[in-house]
Amino acid sequence: MKEILKELLELQDVDTRLGAVRARLATFPKRLAEVNARLQASQIALDKAKESHSTTQKDRKRYELDVEQWKEKVKKYKDQAYQVKTNEAYKALQHEVETAEAEIAKAEDRLLEQMVSSEQYDRQVKAAEKNFKQVEESTRGVRAEIEAEKAATERELSLLEAERARVVKGIPEDLLDHYQRIAKKHGGVAVAQVRGEACSACGAHIRPQVFQILRRENTADLYHCELCTRILYYVEPSPGEAAAEAAAAQNGKA
Repeated sequence: MKEILKELLELQDVDTRLGAVRARLATFPKRLAEVNARLQASQIALDKAKESHSTTQKDRKRYELDVEQWKEKVKKYKDQAYQVKTNEAYKALQHEVETAEAEIAKAEDRLLEQMVSSEQYDRQVKAAEKNFKQVEESTRGVRAEIEAEKAATERELSLLEAERARVVKGIPEDLLDHYQRIAKKHGGVAVAQVRGEACSACGAHIRPQVFQILRRENTADLYHCELCTRILYYVEPSPGEAAAEAAAAQNGKA
């Protein structure tokens, strides 16, 4: 194989590795976002539990105040009852006392409900706080692992970019442009090996005269697959590989 083809194959190998590294780098923002989303969801759950607990506490204080206010009214009405001089006035105050005592019962029932709810929300807050701490600790470790992996991948990218810069120095600019156009068209694969007198990339048969030229070590020109336009190269197979190719060809004819 002539030197320029070796350089193109080396470039293709570097470009393939570069593509894989860049694809890995592209996954890190999403991975970090997913980690942050888990922590955010845990924080939101904790905030909601605290808000519900706080609302219940406020309602509890309001109902406690209601109870005290109605009790004050009962006391006031009973004190007034000792001062009235008519049965009508006394009955009216007794009615006010009964109404106030009924309101006290209602307020105490509401207060009891809020006390039960407050205990439930208190347990929910503690559970949410525990979960948040666990998620926070877990995500901290996962985030550190992702950041370390990202840093290593960025270093790998820098090394590959430097390697590519070294490789392309030996390739003429017009040929490099030609290679890149073919690679862009075929998912990064611009150079294909000929196996069994066919293009290994697309399977197109190579004309006999072209195949014979490719087999020569001193071939000066580059040849392309007539179907996919990739640059072709040929490596003489070992005896074992040749036998396998022959058997495959024979099976294909059968």
